[in-house]
Amino acid sequence: MKVAPFIRFFDYRSYFLMKNITPNQLALGISVVFCLLSLLWMLLLNWLITSDWPIAYVLIATIFNTLIGYVLFYFALERFIYRRIKLIYKRIHRLKQEIDSHPEKVNMNQHIMEEVEAEVVKWSEENKEKIEQLEQLAIYRREFLGNVSHELKTPVSNIQGYLYTLIDSKLSDENINMRYLKKAAKNAERLHSIIKELETIALHEAGVLKLTWEAFSIYDLAQEVINATEMLAKKNDVKITFKEGCEQAIQVKADREKIRQVLTNLLTNSIKYGKTATFIGIYDMDRYVLIEVTDDGRGIAAKHLPRLFERFYRVDDSRSRKKGGSGLGLAIVKHIVEAHNQSVHVRSKKGVGTTFGFTLAKVRE
Repeated sequence: MKVAPFIRFFDYRSYFLMKNITPNQLALGISVVFCLLSLLWMLLLNWLITSDWPIAYVLIATIFNTLIGYVLFYFALERFIYRRIKLIYKRIHRLKQEIDSHPEKVNMNQHIMEEVEAEVVKWSEENKEKIEQLEQLAIYRREFLGNVSHELKTPVSNIQGYLYTLIDSKLSDENINMRYLKKAAKNAERLHSIIKELETIALHEAGVLKLTWEAFSIYDLAQEVINATEMLAKKNDVKITFKEGCEQAIQVKADREKIRQVLTNLLTNSIKYGKTATFIGIYDMDRYVLIEVTDDGRGIAAKHLPRLFERFYRVDDSRSRKKGGSGLGLAIVKHIVEAHNQSVHVRSKKGVGTTFGFTLAKVRE
């Protein structure tokens, strides 16, 4: 229940602590204090000059002075608070209105200063968080631009080198010419791959990456991807197998071709950085299916794990480039899985290996 300002005025503790008092109470309190001093002064003068002022006159004058003081203090506080509160809110909310052309009233019975203080603190915290985010984005943007320029510069420089060699040397040996042209074409393919993958990420971030939903067996799709990467696996002496008990045809609902791309990227990474074996696990998680790809490679240090899915992030830059790839594979994996409203994760142990996993929604029977 709300208490009238003139009743709350008697809560002297609020005045001593200067807390929980409204401007209205403050104006009333100040006017009463001044008028009490005025009353004491009038009584003192009456006693000193032995005048015979009727006490009624003194009381009437005191009441009159109290009312006048209250009105004056009220008006002064209202204008004082209004102008400063208005200035604060204009700075916080960037209001585009003039005080004189758009007059507003301040509710003098509310705890205005406390409300403004809370508003300023909230605004400050929000801006601090935004500033920190902008600083992180600025760092990320600088790294991204540097990585993009580096990734694109390498194949472009290679293509230029091979072509200019052919032009300047005027070689007549068709075998040498063909070898140089094939090398230039290979770098052109790498350049095209980087641009295409960047386009895929850009489409997802813009919210225009469309998914074609369908039900299919995740085991059958994984088997197709194994067959497609068989040549790469043989080249690297890596054997791809399903973990024991994971050869089950569980139906999932997703974009089949996008999930094919996810499995291809994960299997390709596993083959490149593993030693002798890659394992695929498929686990029934009631409403979801967990798919994991595990290698027996040298593992990844814990400090790198949070950034593995960033664009162009490489754990070992020189070693990664020798293995090939655009540095965008895991970023695309993350974007595709998140587009399905699912999650992707990684765990690794030095000297043991690395496991990448993601979930998909299971088809309900």
